[in-house]
Amino acid sequence: MTDWFPLYNSLRIAAISCVIVFFSGIFAAYYAAKLPRVLKGILDVVLTLPMVLPPTVCGYFLLLLFGTRRPLGKFLLRFGVRFVMNWYGGVAAAVLVAFPLMYRTARGAFESFDQNLAWSGQTLGLSNSWIFWHVRMSACRQGILAGAVLSFARALGEYGATSMLIGYTPGRTATVSTTVYQLWRINDERGALFWVLVNLGISAVVLLIVNLMEGRQKAG
Repeated sequence: MTDWFPLYNSLRIAAISCVIVFFSGIFAAYYAAKLPRVLKGILDVVLTLPMVLPPTVCGYFLLLLFGTRRPLGKFLLRFGVRFVMNWYGGVAAAVLVAFPLMYRTARGAFESFDQNLAWSGQTLGLSNSWIFWHVRMSACRQGILAGAVLSFARALGEYGATSMLIGYTPGRTATVSTTVYQLWRINDERGALFWVLVNLGISAVVLLIVNLMEGRQKAG
């Protein structure tokens, strides 16, 4: 009988991290797009660095931050929160590696936004928050949604940082990616192939959704 926990855990981690990345990425992209070029360049380097770093390096930095012997890790442990070897540590790893995708996609969408639409809303007495959610987000929705879908896919397939922070414990921290590696290690090629095909199927659906969004954006 197939243990579906790795798929459930991967989807849970990807969904939660996608929500976090969605709002934090939009917030960072919106304000970064308004910064002067020099400050924007510096911020870009900082926020997109995890995208070019090896996942294991990202995992190492997470261990430095959340390790139980580190100041923050010790502080969180007082409240019963331990990111190391817990499934929600996978959320932290997924957020770190998926955030740059959401940020850069949203920033590109905001930079291509016709500012005249916002100014027209201001002349009508509309608040900045109303203009942001109903005008700016509406005009940029295709690019932002595409970034969210890509971030979800990146979080779903994360292995390096996740394996370093939460390891592999069946029924507790196992994900699809870590399960594939563990099954390969014990020469269970049939089991590994099964989870590879599951991951391929989900990835194909995600890419199909992104392509449909891009097609609608071009048609619009």
